[in-house]
Amino acid sequence: MKKKVFVAREVFDEASSLLEAHFEVQSNQADTVLDAEALAGALADKDGALVALTERIDAPLLARCPRLRAVCNIAVGFDNIDLAACTAHGVMATNTPGVLDDTTADFAWTLILATARRLTEAERYLRDGRWQRWQLKQLLGLDVHHATLGIVGMGRIGQAVARRALGFDMQVLYHDPNPVAPEVEAACRARRVTLDELLARADIVSLHVPYSAHTQHLIGAREIALMRPSAILVNTARGGVVDDEALVQALRAGRIGGAGLDVFEREPALHPGFLELANVVLAPHIASASARTRLRMAMLAAENLVAALSTGQPPNLLNADVRRG
Repeated sequence: MKKKVFVAREVFDEASSLLEAHFEVQSNQADTVLDAEALAGALADKDGALVALTERIDAPLLARCPRLRAVCNIAVGFDNIDLAACTAHGVMATNTPGVLDDTTADFAWTLILATARRLTEAERYLRDGRWQRWQLKQLLGLDVHHATLGIVGMGRIGQAVARRALGFDMQVLYHDPNPVAPEVEAACRARRVTLDELLARADIVSLHVPYSAHTQHLIGAREIALMRPSAILVNTARGGVVDDEALVQALRAGRIGGAGLDVFEREPALHPGFLELANVVLAPHIASASARTRLRMAMLAAENLVAALSTGQPPNLLNADVRRG
């Protein structure tokens, strides 16, 4: 008898076909976001699940799903999964690292350039019919070339962002609790500094840290106050790393030059203040959203699930100390 799995969100046909070759699959291809009760009901008789950031996997849910042995996230982040609870219930948890690094780095640069050069503000100006003539001082932005880029979190994505900065002949500073290898620093022409020094010196600050209790509001009112009045802040990491209220207040008061945001504290809801501001570029959590990358993410998650329920050794296991039944 085939094991049963649940696919909590719409996925590509290729991922569905892979799972259907191994399991009895129930799939939420309607792509409705399930509340905790509906998700628990769907998982009650399942051996495994493919989930996204919208699905919270925690102790109360796991207590209602005694057969569950694997939850595989279609994301590199996993703040929606309580790893300790999974381990206690003998549930393997996986993510999809690596496959989205370059695509996310590309999008971080999309936000850097759009924010620095006031692109969305300029487009609205044009579309609203307000552009009547060329003016010397019209919509003046921030030069990116030769500027100082501060990268907070020098993991795979942070390093990919730093490598792209070479083409703009930028000075790169980074902050990370763990220094990268000297050869990586040399290749990226990057220097490790404290967070406060980075914020005080950078023209552009780009965030690439995971969300956790340690990084919640890593960038708050105190940190924003250290930034230059002309500096911009870019976040393609996770909502909650930035204190959105503090950022809105700083943008509103002109204490920093602008922000480019792909993630928010309570997404898909966002602080209404952002919508009132011209000096912020907003995107709906699409940093990894190229067709090829999203397909690779779904396929890697499906491959993790197949491996977890067949061999007990998925390639991207997050909780290596899990007690397997």
